[in-house]
Amino acid sequence: MAAPRFHELEIAAVRKETPDAVAITFAIPDELGEAFAFLPGQYLTLRADIGGEDMRRSYSICSPLLETGRRTVGVKRIADGRFSGFAQTLKVGDRIQVMPPQGRFTAQIGGDHEYLLLAAGSGVTPCLSIAKSVLAGEPDSSVTMLYANRNSSSVMFLDDLNDLKDRYTGRFTLLHVMDEEVQDVEIMNGRLDAAKLETLASHGLIDPKAADAIYICGPEPMIRSASAAMAALGVSEDKIKFELFTPAPGSAPAASPKPAPNPAKVNGAKHGSSVQIILDGARRTIEVDAGTDTVLTAAMKAGLDLPYSCAGGMCCTCRCKIVEGSATMDENFSLEPWEIEAGFTLSCQARPDTEKLVLDFDAQ
Repeated sequence: MAAPRFHELEIAAVRKETPDAVAITFAIPDELGEAFAFLPGQYLTLRADIGGEDMRRSYSICSPLLETGRRTVGVKRIADGRFSGFAQTLKVGDRIQVMPPQGRFTAQIGGDHEYLLLAAGSGVTPCLSIAKSVLAGEPDSSVTMLYANRNSSSVMFLDDLNDLKDRYTGRFTLLHVMDEEVQDVEIMNGRLDAAKLETLASHGLIDPKAADAIYICGPEPMIRSASAAMAALGVSEDKIKFELFTPAPGSAPAASPKPAPNPAKVNGAKHGSSVQIILDGARRTIEVDAGTDTVLTAAMKAGLDLPYSCAGGMCCTCRCKIVEGSATMDENFSLEPWEIEAGFTLSCQARPDTEKLVLDFDAQ
């Protein structure tokens, strides 16, 4: 199977969600329908030239599975965020490079489930897709969403969420938590942290142990705190789903080298490695100095366009298989133990340990 590639898509709709967030809908041509098939919770990676720099950012799909011919993402402006600021200026008819859906923070549709969704800020986007798809596709399932924001003006997709409440009365429960705006119910004021989750559970407003799965999406501190709280409340690890996803600063992997790996691990590669890349059936060889570069940064310097998105070891877009040789990763937040055992690595984090390394980006 070929590595993921970008396709130019036309923007079919743009909707202002909050003063600093927009929903952007892409038209999916019939010939790309299969390529852009998705599971609820997956994301799209967008690519654009901004100020002369090639920049990529990934945004979760908030569309339900029933929606055909369109894919919608939510983009919230972040401080000093060049891509998120650029996204606020996009308009209907503009065209942009988009990679087909990816991601493992997903819910399979079919059966009878009780899901608990914990979202903060723009982390609502994948949770919205999961909620819409589950409620429409599983008539006996129920969803509880706990959604944290600063205040009511920062709530993304409020109309969509209220529509779900009206349409699926008794099956969809929505609880808002605000930390800068006083609400009528005192317990719903404050931050969505471990103490808040434990309090909500003790008052019977959420029942984590009864959930078939718990999906958590938001800033990294919230994800870690909420995951720990769920475990403390007796939820088994296999039911807690989350995805760390933080884009690297700038438009691409950092130009300055990351800290070099432990010299003991570099072995024969300490004077440089010959790395053969297999991508879309073609082979190309580059030289990589493990003391200064990862495979991805070296490939970019050589003018080779490898698939990547976050460049932080979190999204798995740059996943490839080691066919020959060995490599050490600086970080890994996305590969499962079985994948590492099977020989997969992340090119954005991989530094060669051997004088020769062969990486297959087409391997699945």
